[in-house]
Amino acid sequence: MDAGVTFPSVAEAAAVGAVSPEMGAEKSGRTIQSIERALDLLDILAAADSEMALGEIASKCRLNASTCHHLLATLVKRGYVGRNRRTRAYFLGGRITELSNRRLKQFNLVDIAMPELRQLSDKTGESVRLAVLQGYALVTLAKLESRLPVRVGTDELGKANAAHATADGKAILAWLPEAEIVRTIAANGFTRFTERTITTIAALIEELRLVRRNGCAIDNEEFQPGVVCVGAAIRDHSGAVIGAISCSMPAMRAKARSREQVKAAVKFCATAISERLGGAKSLPAQDGK
Repeated sequence: MDAGVTFPSVAEAAAVGAVSPEMGAEKSGRTIQSIERALDLLDILAAADSEMALGEIASKCRLNASTCHHLLATLVKRGYVGRNRRTRAYFLGGRITELSNRRLKQFNLVDIAMPELRQLSDKTGESVRLAVLQGYALVTLAKLESRLPVRVGTDELGKANAAHATADGKAILAWLPEAEIVRTIAANGFTRFTERTITTIAALIEELRLVRRNGCAIDNEEFQPGVVCVGAAIRDHSGAVIGAISCSMPAMRAKARSREQVKAAVKFCATAISERLGGAKSLPAQDGK
């Protein structure tokens, strides 16, 4: 750099069109106050049980009424906020729903989940699987095979009606209303796959209670003899369970210590995928501590 050469500040550069103040704020980590305030207004309206008057909104966001009114007017014009013409109260606008629906259409669960599934596969060395409940059928969307010499083979067609006997199936069922659980079982039946398969609704309801308490489901040779599987639910941005991931291993490798490590890794993976979908933000420790 030549001596004596100076560069304009962000404000000076913006004045001659070289860079905008917003670009400078982005690079410096600063935020734009008016945008922050507008987002605060949306958060306040989203948390409200009903329409809100201008004064109430201004008080909650600690703005004077005039500033608050101008911000709201801009949001109303763009459709992010609605206004009741009779009461002049404000509420979230239809544009919010439109953006949310567009964002949901952009989701491809397999694409979103695959980086985390690969990490789970690398960490455990076992077979991992992504599944959803379509109607009453358990459907595999993606699977990564174990690279170990002794690995688990899976009857994917047989799994379709085995939600009650599989870790990923139970991980999903655990968060459904009891009436929906009963309908799913009624549609599929209580097929006994092994001597350990759950075959009564009372036993299944108790098992699902444990799944909710522990944060994961275990298939202890219930679908295939000699195979142990751990599953955990995946949630979307609203908190609804939309699927599950699972990790299967031969029973000979499913000793207590290994099983606990796999459980921690599976729960971490499910939470990470949920975070990608806009769900839970806090991740459990990968070592389970």
